[in-house]
Formats: sequence, structure tokens, C-alpha cells
Amino acid sequence: MKAVTWQGRRKIEVVDVPDPRIVDPTDCVIKVTTTGLCGSDLHLYEVLGPFLDAGDILGHEPMGVVAEVGSEVRNLKVGDRVVVPFNVSCGTCFMCKQGLHSQCETTQVHEHGTGASLFGYTKLYGQVPGGQAEYLRVPFADTLPIKVPEGPPDDRFVYLSDVLPTAWQAVAYADIPPGGSVAVLGLGPIGDMCTRIAAHRGAGTVIGIDLVPERLARAAGRGVQVFDLHQYGDQLADTVRDATGGRGPDAVIDAVGMEAHGSTAARAAQTATGFLPDALASALMKKAGVDRLGALTLAIELVRRGGTISLSGVYGGAADPLPLLTMFDKQIQLRMGQANVRRWVDDLMPLITDGDPLGVEGFATHHLPLDQAPQVYADFQKKRDNMVKALFHP
Repeated sequence: MKAVTWQGRRKIEVVDVPDPRIVDPTDCVIKVTTTGLCGSDLHLYEVLGPFLDAGDILGHEPMGVVAEVGSEVRNLKVGDRVVVPFNVSCGTCFMCKQGLHSQCETTQVHEHGTGASLFGYTKLYGQVPGGQAEYLRVPFADTLPIKVPEGPPDDRFVYLSDVLPTAWQAVAYADIPPGGSVAVLGLGPIGDMCTRIAAHRGAGTVIGIDLVPERLARAAGRGVQVFDLHQYGDQLADTVRDATGGRGPDAVIDAVGMEAHGSTAARAAQTATGFLPDALASALMKKAGVDRLGALTLAIELVRRGGTISLSGVYGGAADPLPLLTMFDKQIQLRMGQANVRRWVDDLMPLITDGDPLGVEGFATHHLPLDQAPQVYADFQKKRDNMVKALFHP
């Protein structure tokens, strides 16, 4: 089969790899019909190379049709249409029963002290072959895949794999009071969807902050009050406070993460680490990794006293300096973590089966064949061609 593989820093190749097969009797194999490119895939493209091997299959946003089931699978059959969450979670352990599927005790990666395994996402998270491929082996077939109805296009359902639950959790964790205000930092796929969900859930003022004109215009078109970071610069915090009663927003969602713009020193450190031998680089990142914290420090500055910051952007630094004095003084509440995909499915399914209030069918900006992945990764990282969300069709 064809699959998108990591071959080195900023080097993606589509190659022929062996077809996946049933390993455990509770597995299934799906034929992938649509699979997304996620902003966190860019961390693999640029920063997290020391935790990858050449040939690793990328991608964690797939959906498709069941092609084969193991002998002990009872809830799925060949031909069923399913979406696959990015967490590899069993659904039956203590953590999964608490709704913490990203901490699944069955698939935690004890070697690295990390939570649940993830599809297509480095040795830190199990080195599980990903979903940017023609076929995908899926464990826990009775409890992990999300069965979806026939009829509507893939665009209606594929975002259940990551974008929708990640954004829903980010907004839920932000704890925006009814009619309250929220600022979303970063209007990529997750940030854009956060603004839609926040408005749907009753936020009175939804603010979006970015520096890409096309992303700002896209959010503004749905009624979001947008601010261009380039335009406002050092005056941004004061401007946002003026728009929120002089106090700042009740909540701020950081949908940017480790590769925020700014912080030249941190960017240089990330780049330099990428050129070290893998064993040395991975050890250094585990003990002394530093993120670019521009978005997080802006969130701390913006949020009102007693407000909440919700982190959905991925961070990987082990030694990030945070302004704890300011955070303590402002009595900031901070919530974060990988999305617990399965936890939010019941909340989300009515929004994609009974109408389309979040606009998921028009959410993707690009639909492309899998063999264009190398160029698409490059375009997405450089924010070229008005690309916000790309979907591959193997």
C-alpha cells in the first residue's frame, strides 16, 4: 500500500509499505477513504525528528471502511463506516472509564513515561503506524472506532478523529461563563473550530488572534472579532482588554503550541537540536527542551484576573520558564492535555448528524491525493495557498 512516511527533518515521502494485518483477534483493518493533515504533524516535520525513525508512517486523523475484522470483534463488520480517534485507547481501563482516554493505562508508553499511545506520533507515544495511508490496523475494534452513518460525505465525520474533540475539550476546559468572553490564540484548524464551538455553546464575545490574513478573514466571516498580531503588536493586550470591559477575556485558549512565532533563542535551540545525533538530541529534549512560549505568555497577559487558560496547542519542552509570579498573582486557572476523543463523541455526534451548525462540510480548504503529501506538508508549514485544513484521499 501507499503511505506517507517521515524520512528526515522536512523530508516526507510517499512510499510502498507492507499492508497492515490483523495481529490480535480484537483488531480490525480499515480502508482509509479520508485522512487529515494536522498542525501537530508539523511538529514531526520540524522539531520532533529525534523521536522518529526513517520510514515511520504519519497521520492520526483517518476514517474509512472496515476491510477486515479479527475473530473476537463483535461490534463491527466488514463494510462498516468508521472514524478512528487519534488516541489508541482501550475504552475499558480505569482511565478510560474516567473519560481520560488520552491517559489509557493499557497503551501508556512506560519507556518514556507518557500517556496513551497515538497513531502516527513518534516513539514517545508508541511509534504506532499512522493513518496517512491506504489501510490502517486499528486495535480495540469494539471500543475504539466510531461508527458513523452512510450518506453524508466524509467531510461531515472525519473531524471526529481529532479537530472536533480537541476543540470541544479546549472550550469545555476554558469554562467560559454564559455570555462571557473568550480569546482564541491561533486560527489554524483547532483555533478556528474553537471559535465556532465557543459561539455555539453560548459565549457572548469570541475573539480570534492570528497573523495570517486569510485565517483572520475566515474567522471574521463567521462573526468572530479578529485582531491581527502584526497590526496591533505591543498594543494587542490593551486593545483586547478594551474589547472585554477593561478586564480582559474570561478565558483564553492557546491553540498554537510549541512552534509559536517569536522567541528567536528558543527557535534557534529547537533548530540546533534537530541537527544533533538522535540519541543525544532526544536526551536533551527530555531534560532541557525549550518551547517558543510566545502564545502562552500572551495568554497569561490577556486573561482577566481569576480567569482560565485552556491549552490545546502541543508543547514538548521539559524546561520551559513560566511566569509563575504573574500566574499566581492573577489567580489563573490552567487546564491542558491531549483531547480525550472518545469522551466527547456523544456531545458532538448530534452536531454533525442533525444539520451542520459548525460548518464542518466546508471546513477543509484543500482536498488532495495522498501522493501530493510532501508538497502539502511544505505548503501547510509555510501557510501558502490559503491552506488552513488539508484532507488527503488515498
